[in-house]
Amino acid sequence: MTPDALTGGFPDAPRNAARAFRAILDALSRPGEIVTLSGATPPAPLSQAAGVLVLTLADSTTPVHLAGATDCPALRDWITFHTGAPLVGAADAAFAIGRWDDLQPVSRFAVGTQDYPDRSATLIVEMPGLAASGSALSGPGIAGTALLSLPETEAFLLNNSLFPLGYDCFFTQGDSLAGLPRSTQVRAV
Repeated sequence: MTPDALTGGFPDAPRNAARAFRAILDALSRPGEIVTLSGATPPAPLSQAAGVLVLTLADSTTPVHLAGATDCPALRDWITFHTGAPLVGAADAAFAIGRWDDLQPVSRFAVGTQDYPDRSATLIVEMPGLAASGSALSGPGIAGTALLSLPETEAFLLNNSLFPLGYDCFFTQGDSLAGLPRSTQVRAV
């Protein structure tokens, strides 16, 4: 185990997790809205927002897949120590973490079944930048249209066409987080 694994968790876990959970729900219920997450300091290359997201939503029953640069000893040890989450391959993941290119092809992640659409993966996509610009979003939780800087639009068009199946996404950069549920319709602007 790396020494960094023991540091960077929530200093006041009940309060930090409760605040983070509220912000995470806000981000997912209002697609395109960018919220701030703080309270944890994960090892590089994981952003603060992604670290807080993992600490809040993962536990020993939550299979996590690390892709690309996030699949490193420091992060493996940190996630295992702080959450107890098992680290798994892409097909078995409840959460998958990495840059968009590292998560490709997204078709390898679970999209649920007709009987259990909730048995799908949630992608935590580390972004080089996150802004309220770019692709237009519409659907539940959005009054009119919202804008969000997505890594592409095609994958999210296809994902929405699978509804109620499909994966949900969180986009993170620094301490910023935005949510994109599978119910959101995406179009290029």
